[in-house]
Amino acid sequence: MATQHPSPALDTPALSPAYPMANPGYGKRVASEKLPRSTADFSLLPIRGRHVAGFIDHLPEGASMSVKQLAKQLPLYGQQAISSALTALSVAGHLRRVRCPAGAGDETRWVFRTFWSRTARDNEWWTTFLAAETSTETATIKAPSPTPNAPAPAPAPTTRPAADATEPTPSPAYLALARLGRNDHRLTLSADDCATLEPQATQWLARGVSTDYLTSALTAGLPAEISSPVGFLRRRLTDKMPPRLPAGSTSPATSTPTRRILVECTDCGRLGRPEALPDGLCRPCRETHSNGAGDLTPAPTGGPDVKAHMANLRDLLRSV
Repeated sequence: MATQHPSPALDTPALSPAYPMANPGYGKRVASEKLPRSTADFSLLPIRGRHVAGFIDHLPEGASMSVKQLAKQLPLYGQQAISSALTALSVAGHLRRVRCPAGAGDETRWVFRTFWSRTARDNEWWTTFLAAETSTETATIKAPSPTPNAPAPAPAPTTRPAADATEPTPSPAYLALARLGRNDHRLTLSADDCATLEPQATQWLARGVSTDYLTSALTAGLPAEISSPVGFLRRRLTDKMPPRLPAGSTSPATSTPTRRILVECTDCGRLGRPEALPDGLCRPCRETHSNGAGDLTPAPTGGPDVKAHMANLRDLLRSV
């Protein structure tokens, strides 16, 4: 009886027992239904793409998806090659990198996730899927309704000294600025810096935007190095000031805020809405890769341009 040779997509290195898992809520998330693996998986991708895609597909839910960790497990390729492969897999419709808000109120933080689909999906499918994920994230932050006849929780003991009761409570704008350094060390501000920028940030909130929106606008698409965080943020607060909306057009303060999932450009990390980052790439990165590796616009499955599209993906994976 003839021996069946496995597909290159399935010929992946054994998963190390020590492969790191991401922090709870982070890492790999399976986006589509789990169909049985077959020899046809990733067969249209070039060899590097099949190798990387097959390895990612075998990773468990919640596994770390950083380029550094993937490169440690795939010694045939360096970090730059892995990064290039992930970009090509994003263009092919297998993954999207996103940032999701977690927590509530002033304790909101950003969670980094990579949604993975063994089946290649088009941009319309990903936009619909991420919209549904946004609804799920919004529902999880709604406060539970109090149970009838349930005893009220006992107030937490106050350990703060009485002398501190006269200290002014920091404004939401001040707190948002102070937490920027926790999201990205390049934006670390001193107390004086936060006080200096607070009036500008307060103007943003007065125009109806949330602290999540403010944080996202200030941290999106950061340069590699920032010599003066306070100067950089002052310029962004000025140049990106949102328009003033008519009275009554903003949501009531008591309503539940909408927590929208933002797609992260697979190449440079710039944030945007799903519909604004087709193929998981921002416009500058799409133009850059188009100039170097041809048009990256996905061709319809089974259409006359499939071969040309896959040739472009191969060129992208080889360009390290």
